[in-house]
Amino acid sequence: MAEDSQNKAQEQSPVDDNQQQNNAEQSAENQQATEETATPEDAVADEIASLKQQIAQLNDKYLRLSAEYDNFRKRTVKEKAEIKTYATTDVITGLLPVIDDFERAIAHINDAADVDALRQGVELIFKKFNEFLTKSGVTAIPATGEVFDTDLHEAITKMPAPEPDMKGKVLDCVEKGYRLGDKVIRFAKVVVCE
Repeated sequence: MAEDSQNKAQEQSPVDDNQQQNNAEQSAENQQATEETATPEDAVADEIASLKQQIAQLNDKYLRLSAEYDNFRKRTVKEKAEIKTYATTDVITGLLPVIDDFERAIAHINDAADVDALRQGVELIFKKFNEFLTKSGVTAIPATGEVFDTDLHEAITKMPAPEPDMKGKVLDCVEKGYRLGDKVIRFAKVVVCE
């Protein structure tokens, strides 16, 4: 009997092995089917995660760039203010010697017995001031006898031309005009012949 039960167990064993093999195949098919159905969802989830990471990186890059631009703008505004201040400082520093000379002249005006000496002193101060303007790039705009040019002159009145060749030319300059480099900083106020 014991032998019969062993034989039966051996006979059942191939069936059980086949059944186990079938079960294993079904389990593998089920797992593969699960993987196939889960794969598109997992792929979408992976893609979403990747895109979220990319968005976070781009957002970080944008914030850094925005902060960098804001710092650049603030630095530029500060530098412009400093340039303006220092440019004004240079002009004032150049004018101080002229002001000192004027103060000395005014202090001695009442005591001056010699009018010629006083006139020469004022002429020297004027010459010093003109030298400062020239050194700073400021030049006077020629006017009297020149052809009237609206880019340089401002007509305040018109007069009949004393001679025919004076038509359209400047007869008199009431107030000098000046340029700083190529830019007109004050138009010459002139009388124009017509």
